[in-house]
Amino acid sequence: MSEAGNLGTESLETGKAGAYRVLARKYRPSNFTELIGQEPMVRTLTNAFATGRIAQAWMLTGVRGVGKTTTARILARALNYKTATVDQPSVDLSIPGEHCQAIMEGRHVDVIEMDAASHTGIDDIRDIIDRVRYAPVSARYKVYIIDEVHMLSTQAFNGLLKTLEEPPPHVKFIFATTEIRKVPITVLSRCQRFDLRRIDAGALVAHLSSIAAKEGISVDDEALAMIARAAEGSARDSLSILDQAIAHGSGTVSADAVRAMLGLADRARIIDLFEHVMKGDVAAALAEFRAQYDTGADPAAVLTDLAEFNHLVTRLRFVPAAADDASLSEDERRRGAEFAGALSVRVLSRTWQMLLKGIPEVQSSNRPVSAGEMVLIRLAHAADLPTLDEALKSLEGAGPLPNGAPRANGASANPGNGGGASAVAQARMPSSNGGAQTMRLVEAQPVPEAYVPQSAPVTEAPVVPVKSLADIVALADANRDIAFKVLLKRCVRPVRIEPGRLDVTLTDDAPKMLLNDLTSKLRAWTGRNWLVSLSKEEGGQTLAEMETTKRENAFSDAKADPTVAAILARFPGAKIIDVRIPDVPDVEEVEAEVPIEPAADDDDI
Repeated sequence: MSEAGNLGTESLETGKAGAYRVLARKYRPSNFTELIGQEPMVRTLTNAFATGRIAQAWMLTGVRGVGKTTTARILARALNYKTATVDQPSVDLSIPGEHCQAIMEGRHVDVIEMDAASHTGIDDIRDIIDRVRYAPVSARYKVYIIDEVHMLSTQAFNGLLKTLEEPPPHVKFIFATTEIRKVPITVLSRCQRFDLRRIDAGALVAHLSSIAAKEGISVDDEALAMIARAAEGSARDSLSILDQAIAHGSGTVSADAVRAMLGLADRARIIDLFEHVMKGDVAAALAEFRAQYDTGADPAAVLTDLAEFNHLVTRLRFVPAAADDASLSEDERRRGAEFAGALSVRVLSRTWQMLLKGIPEVQSSNRPVSAGEMVLIRLAHAADLPTLDEALKSLEGAGPLPNGAPRANGASANPGNGGGASAVAQARMPSSNGGAQTMRLVEAQPVPEAYVPQSAPVTEAPVVPVKSLADIVALADANRDIAFKVLLKRCVRPVRIEPGRLDVTLTDDAPKMLLNDLTSKLRAWTGRNWLVSLSKEEGGQTLAEMETTKRENAFSDAKADPTVAAILARFPGAKIIDVRIPDVPDVEEVEAEVPIEPAADDDDI
C-alpha cells in the first residue's frame, strides 16, 4: 500500500466519508513539531537520535490529556522511520515514512499497544516476554507501548524487570502513566523518564485559536481564555470543551455561551464581588453573589474563581510580569494590579485561607447557596478587622486601627476628618510597617473626647502552695477540671516536687501534651511559673495506684477482723463490697469537747 502524500493531522484521522471526528482526534499531533509545550523532551530526543544514543525504554508521565499516548506513537514512528532516502531513526518526520500511517492509527503489527488497566496480571507480561524473542515483521523495531503502567500488579512488574533491563536489540518499550509514584523504583531505574508538563494557558489559547480558524469557527478571545483555564493544562480537555462549545453555540463560540455551559461566573463580576468583599460591603457582596447564582453560576465555582483572583492579586504583587498571561482578561490585568497595590499580603493570605476552608463547606452542604453566603459574610467581616500585629501596635499607641478607630490613648486615628460626616471609600495603600490592610467604606464621624477610666489597683494573684501531687489534684478539683484530675491521678508518677519545680515520670498511656498542659494549668492555678520536666528516675506510684493499694489493704484488714469474720461465717454467701472508715477526730478535739468537772473539795467527800 502506497503512503505517498501529505501525512497531516487530518489525513491521519480521516475515516468514512462524511463521518465526524472529534477535534481531539482530528488534530492529534503526528510529529514532534506539532507537540505543544513539551520542548525540553523534544530537545532531548532530538540530540539522542542525532548521536545514536537511543534508550531501550522510556517512561512518559503527566496529567491526563497532556499527550502521553500521542508522544509514544510519535516516538514509535521515529524509531521505525523509513523513506526512499532515509533508513534510520529520525525525529524529522516532515516527509511521511513507510510505516507512519499505520503506527499513528494504532494498527501496525510491530507496534503493540497494551492498556495495563485491563491487562494487569503476570500472564499478560509472560505473553510479552515470550514474543520479544521474535524479530519484527516489517519495521526496524518491535515497540511495546504500555499505557497506565502503574496498574500492573507487583508480580507483573517483577516479571518484566529482567526483560526490561536486557531486552533484545530489536525491542523497545514505551510506558505511560499518570501515577508515577505507584511505579516501582526498580522499573523507573531501567527507563529514561520524561515528565510531560502541563501546557501553558497562553499556548493553549494560541492552539485553540488556530484550530478554530481551520474549522472556520468564530470564537471570542474571552471564551478561549475560559476554555484554557478550565482545561488546566490538558490539550485533550481543551479540545473537548471547544467541541462542546461549538455544538452549544451552533457553530459560534461566545464567552456567555461558554460561561453558561461550564457553570462559570463572569470574570468581571468576580472582580466586582472581590471588591465588595474587600470593602466589607456585605449587602452588595450578597446581592452580587445571588445575581451570579440566578444566571446559572455554581456557588462553589464562584468561590473558586474568587480564590483564583485572590491568588492572581497576590502574585501580581510580587511578579508584575504575570499580567502578561494570555489567558487573563483586560479587567483582570488592570484591576488586579490596582488591588495588588492597595492590599497587603497579610490580608490576601487571610482571605485565601478562609476561602480554602469555605469552598469544601459549600461543596458538601445541602444548601450551597446559604453556605456560600455565610462564607462571604465571614470574609467581609474579616476585611474590617485588623491583623494581630496591627491590633497590638494600636494598643501600644504605635498607629491607628485600619478602620480609623481611635487608639487606646484616645487620640484620633484620622485627625483631618473634621466634624462633618461623609461616606469615604478608602483604598489604603500599605505602609512600610504593614498598616492600612483593608478597603472599607468608612463613615467619617467627629471623634468624641475619649474617656479613660482610672485603672483599678492591680493586685497580684496569691501564690498557692503546692507540696505534693495530691495538692495539684485538689487544685484541679477546685477549678472543676475533672478530666485533667483523672489524668493526673492515673498517668503521673511523682519524682521530686519543689516550689516552682516538678519532676515526674508518665505512664505509657499518658497523652503527649500532658506535661505542657500541666505547666500551663499550674501557672494559672498557683500564680507562679513552674518548670515541669520528665525525669529519667523511676517515679513513685500514681495516686490511682495508691488508692487501689489502700483499698486492697482495707479489704484485707476487714477480712482479718474477728467481728467481720464472724459475720461472714454466720451468713454464708455474704461478702465484703466496700470498706468505709469514718473520720476519727483528733484527741485534742475530743478532750476539748468533754466538759471538765471542777475538783471536789475535801469537805464534799
